[in-house]
Amino acid sequence: MSDYPASSGMDIRRPHSARVWNYWLGGKDNYEVDREIGDQVAEVFPGIVEVARDQRRFLGRAVSHLAKDAGIRQFLDIGTGLPTADNTHEVAQRAAPAAHVVYIDNDPLVLTHARALLKSTPEGAAHYIEADVREPARILEQTAGLLAFTRPIALMMLGIMGHVADDAEAVAIVRQLVGALPSGSHLVLTDGLDTDPAGVESMRQYNATGAVPYTLRGPEQIAAFFEDLELLGPGLVPLNRWRPGGTRARKGTEEIPSLCGVARKP
Repeated sequence: MSDYPASSGMDIRRPHSARVWNYWLGGKDNYEVDREIGDQVAEVFPGIVEVARDQRRFLGRAVSHLAKDAGIRQFLDIGTGLPTADNTHEVAQRAAPAAHVVYIDNDPLVLTHARALLKSTPEGAAHYIEADVREPARILEQTAGLLAFTRPIALMMLGIMGHVADDAEAVAIVRQLVGALPSGSHLVLTDGLDTDPAGVESMRQYNATGAVPYTLRGPEQIAAFFEDLELLGPGLVPLNRWRPGGTRARKGTEEIPSLCGVARKP
């Protein structure tokens, strides 16, 4: 059970994606309803647990590359989820202690945890803003005083765009956010694939619980998020195939039904 009490803005009668994801990652900040649907989804699609963990590993490798090799010192992480080991600011500040990170999420439980746990280095900064990914203009407005939009920013959008069902709306959101960033910025994005029948069925059952729905997409729809950007090698690939020689890579050759990419804005 979660160590944090439910706030007035939190409905613990229905599963929530951040808490279910926390359960799959082996965390303790979840409730019985989250564990029940987590087990139900995993029974239909056992690979979902590795998807969750591979996404976390990918975050570590991508942020480490951007901070160490690309010289990025600012990160905008939308759809933060519940804090766990190796959050964006922790990975970035290990390489660059002065890195600034702004986290965005719209869940009260995430807000509670973020305020309690997201501690920055003295040289850097870690901020949290409560906002919805469907409001890119508001996100940019609230972030303007925390990040310098004259210098490159890494926009992190891991597993969040599936909550925007309409393809055109999802692409428009990403383009509006990327459009506000200066040249040299990067987009780091993951999204679930609709190519695995078990994965599709597991999401159908998950969406039927009353939780905020998650929409899987085809490779072409996911590729559209990176249009007009320069994809870094190895391109748009399954989570466990992006630079697996890097930090915390999992060994394995099986295809993970979730694509990831890191792309630079010219």
